[in-house]
Amino acid sequence: MKYNELDTPSLLIDREVMMKNIKYIQDIADENGVKLRPHTKTHKMPKIAKLQVENGAKGIAVAKIGEAEVMCENGLNDIFIANEVIGEIKYQRLANLSKKAMISFGVDNPIQVQQANKIFKENNTIANVLIEIEVGENRSGIIQKEDFILLLKEIKKASNVKFKGIFSHDGNSYGAEDKMMCEIIAVEAQKRTVDFSKIAKENEMECEIVSYGSTPTIFNKCPIIEGINEIRLGTYVFMDASQANAIEDISRCAATVLSSIISKPTKDRVILDVGAKGLTMQERHTGIASTIGKGTLVDYENTYIEKMFDEHAIINNEEFSKKVEVGDKVKIIPVHICPVCNLYEKAYLISNDEVVDEIDISCRLKLK
Repeated sequence: MKYNELDTPSLLIDREVMMKNIKYIQDIADENGVKLRPHTKTHKMPKIAKLQVENGAKGIAVAKIGEAEVMCENGLNDIFIANEVIGEIKYQRLANLSKKAMISFGVDNPIQVQQANKIFKENNTIANVLIEIEVGENRSGIIQKEDFILLLKEIKKASNVKFKGIFSHDGNSYGAEDKMMCEIIAVEAQKRTVDFSKIAKENEMECEIVSYGSTPTIFNKCPIIEGINEIRLGTYVFMDASQANAIEDISRCAATVLSSIISKPTKDRVILDVGAKGLTMQERHTGIASTIGKGTLVDYENTYIEKMFDEHAIINNEEFSKKVEVGDKVKIIPVHICPVCNLYEKAYLISNDEVVDEIDISCRLKLK
């Protein structure tokens, strides 16, 4: 069927644009001699993860153990949980999973190492860990050299914990004022990451993996410096309105939400049948990823969702209103695609306006 025959709201993926994005980033990794580990929290679809691996990716990243479990069940066998894990319940799940696939996960505190060592020892298996380095996003991760060395010592004395390396994410690059500042942020984040890998080596803890990631920096071909041997990024596969602004190319957006016009109560107000429960309320107001409104309409210049309720999106644009009627369907580029994918049970893969596949979003709602 044609995509516009689908009921709404529906999540659409343009196959050709997605494949162009997959190849583009894989080529960057290959040209720089680094491994690509896509962060699959963006799409949450084992089928897309397999496609990325088939096209050259060396394993995948996920955000939660639940995602890792589903990916493993679907044949993905090299999985990094790019997040800290805490709690014996979770470490028991990880120990079970580690017997089926190569699993690694993030740490930034000795307590995590101690808990992991206890549970993995009870299960007679090894926990593979990477230490997160904070590089400017002001989120999780090691900040001080002294804390890093203490954590290395904790890992060294843990019989069932193996040190694999370090990882970082410069999410602050989204707020860069321009591409030049984006590159400065990228290079400084990588330098800090590599510096910590040198500290690890000085403490007789060699880093097998030195991993860095961020879609705006890598998509914009910011330099990948010597010492980084893996790149992680997720949004690149589909892109979204904010990422399109960061690279100044909206044609790279593979994912859209198909929505119906359900009301035109005034000459300028148009109401759609998708709201916060299908698009989220996310906005970006600063930096190169700054985006107008809560969603960008495809094929209608300068038309954005202005206001959102649970099940309604509001567009106040008289010119747009003149061009559409109740019952018409429109495509919306979300501000941030990652949480949007988590809201749908399936995505429809389209090619030249035809629906060519239905893809289960098997990792949706895997929050634990």
